[in-house]
Amino acid sequence: MKGNDSSAEKLENERHFHQTAKKPQLKPTPPPRKKRKLKSQAFREAMTGYFFLAPALVLLGVFLLYPMGAAFYYSFTDFYILTPDDVSFIGLENFKYIVEDAQFRQAFWNTVYFSVIVVPVQLSVALGLALLINKKLRFRVFFRTAFFSPVVMSLVVVSILWTFMYNPNEGLINQLLQTVGIPPQPFLTSPDQAMNSIIVMSVWQGAGFQMMIFLAGLQNIPNHLYEAADIDGASSWQKFWHITLPGLRNIALFIFITISIAAFKLLVQPMIMTQGGPLGTTKSLVYHIYETGFNYRDVGYASAMAVVFTVIVLVITIIQRVLIKEERG
Repeated sequence: MKGNDSSAEKLENERHFHQTAKKPQLKPTPPPRKKRKLKSQAFREAMTGYFFLAPALVLLGVFLLYPMGAAFYYSFTDFYILTPDDVSFIGLENFKYIVEDAQFRQAFWNTVYFSVIVVPVQLSVALGLALLINKKLRFRVFFRTAFFSPVVMSLVVVSILWTFMYNPNEGLINQLLQTVGIPPQPFLTSPDQAMNSIIVMSVWQGAGFQMMIFLAGLQNIPNHLYEAADIDGASSWQKFWHITLPGLRNIALFIFITISIAAFKLLVQPMIMTQGGPLGTTKSLVYHIYETGFNYRDVGYASAMAVVFTVIVLVITIIQRVLIKEERG
């Protein structure tokens, strides 16, 4: 009996030992104080980020969001800048007058004409300059600096400079034309030549920036593609059409959109060079808005035109993005 009891006790002790040995040891859970410490650290990091963003957000709100909201509000009023206390809500009267305003229509079509001409011309000139600079030529750094230098100059200074160059009597361009037997041209004083003269100056001033972007794209195209084309006997035009242009496609679309938006914001050139003349042929939409708001002090109507202009630019941008997506698809 005692032998059986002792063997049973041994079995029980062994079973208890194996059960306790097989139990997994659980990791102790972190105390709640550590979780609070992690949450407070994440909160401090977030507040630090907002602290660094605060100046930019304040500037964005003061100089962009607030003016946009104020312009939208004033577009439904008869706000006259000399009588700021006498403002009345007039509903859609300003927008109705836009439809009847002949100067608005003329300024709109002037802007469209400028954009339709300057966008493809400036893009083509920039691409041509980039192709020229990308070749291994002597004085390449000098020409690259010379082509880019107009970009860093103030547009006001460039406009004044070209106004003197376009002078019908003593301008440099007319003097050069006379040396080859061409009579002096009126340029900025002619309704037929004024806008085209501004286009030439705008292309000269802005093409250098797009040239640098195209140049960066050209240098990213792999050289082995051109080497393979040379082995296959491809001509220079075939290499440009089948290698260079596809390699610059995304860059060209980006430049196309940026030039289009900048062209619709035409203001400085007609303001400095022609004051919107002659006969309103160079008055752009933005210049007409500026003139109405600050010269005639009709802020309500100028705000309505600004809202319409914003909608026009937004629609054009959306159409461009849709067309780009369809081409990529």
